[in-house]
This record gives sequence, structure tokens and C-alpha cells, in this order.
Amino acid sequence: MQKTFTELGKQYEAAHPGTTIEFSFAGSSDLVTQIQNGAPADVFASADTKNMDKLAGSDLQGSPEDFAKNTLEIAVAPGNPKKITDLKDLTNAGVQVVTCASPVPCGAATEKVEQATGITLKPVSEEQSVTDVLGKVSSGQADAGLVYVTDVKGAAGKVDGVTFKDASSAVNTYPIAVLKESKNPDLAAALSDYIRSDAGQKVLQAAGFQAP
Repeated sequence: MQKTFTELGKQYEAAHPGTTIEFSFAGSSDLVTQIQNGAPADVFASADTKNMDKLAGSDLQGSPEDFAKNTLEIAVAPGNPKKITDLKDLTNAGVQVVTCASPVPCGAATEKVEQATGITLKPVSEEQSVTDVLGKVSSGQADAGLVYVTDVKGAAGKVDGVTFKDASSAVNTYPIAVLKESKNPDLAAALSDYIRSDAGQKVLQAAGFQAP
């Protein structure tokens, strides 16, 4: 979401002179922990509903609203030298795989896919964000990693993507909500509305996100 939200923020600021939007990007589970520990924030956008649900109703103003969906894809080195064609190939001898840790949305989605397929992956490392998984693959530290369709598209050729038939068993829905402690609740609500508007959806879908 870093690239898309940065673009959405620029567009919103341009349309609302005098408004400044500051972003904090991290894995959704880390952001929840920061909010619960008192980090100042007006709006929280999560890469899954599970982490949004960790914030009690008393933490939110109103109910979360869905703004996008995303699906897992296998990221591999350009040219796919390990000839990976499906999820099962990630268990082949000599294939180094990285995934997200289970508290992170992409990690939870990975676990759902494993349960649906009966395939158990043995990652060489479990990362705290999908960006870190992508980085391991793009830098050559791993042969493959489970990331989102949007991550492969945003990597601009640094990795190739391999779709797999069971990805639909773990589609992540992305919710956004205004936080109770917001010092700018009206502006926060307006930003949330913008992200879910036709203009916001155009940016998100250009990056590979699906409509909510």
C-alpha cells in the first residue's frame, strides 16, 4: 500500500490546499501494536480484517469500511530460474522460500492457502512485512516468496510473478477506519471517503488491487 497511499495522499493534498497528510508504513500487526501503545494516528488502513478487529470498538469512530481486496502470488527471480509453476513447487529440494510471519496479513493468508491445499511450506525465514519478503526475493537472498499480486506489479521487473490456482482460498479484504483518538476526525473521515471514492479506486486498481 505504500506506493498507492503515497499517491493518494498527494492527490488529496492537491485537491485540498493547506492539508498535509503524514503516513506511517509497516506490517498491519505492527501498526496495531503502535496504535494500542498510544502512537498518534487519525486513520488506520489494514491489509486484513483480522488486524482491524484487534482494535476494540472503543478505539474506532464508527465501523471500518472496506476499500480493496488482494490476492497472493508467488514472487520469483526474473526469468523464474527454479521453474516454479505452482505452490507445490515451493517444497522442491533446493528452493529457498520466504513467507510472512503468521501475525502479518500475508502470513495469515499463506496459512489459509496451506490449509486449503494440504501443502506445508518450510520457509528459510518468516518476515514481519510483505515488503521484506519481496526484498529477500528481489535481492537474491531467496528463490521465491509469497506476496500479493500488487507487490509483484509494483516491483517493476525486479521479480516475476507466478499465479497459482488455490490463491482464491485466501483473498484479503482491506478495511480503513477513523481512530477514536483522532485530533482531526472530520479530515480523517474525508480522507477515508476519498480512498473509497472513484478517484481513489482508480489509483488502487491501477496498482492491481481488486474492488472491495
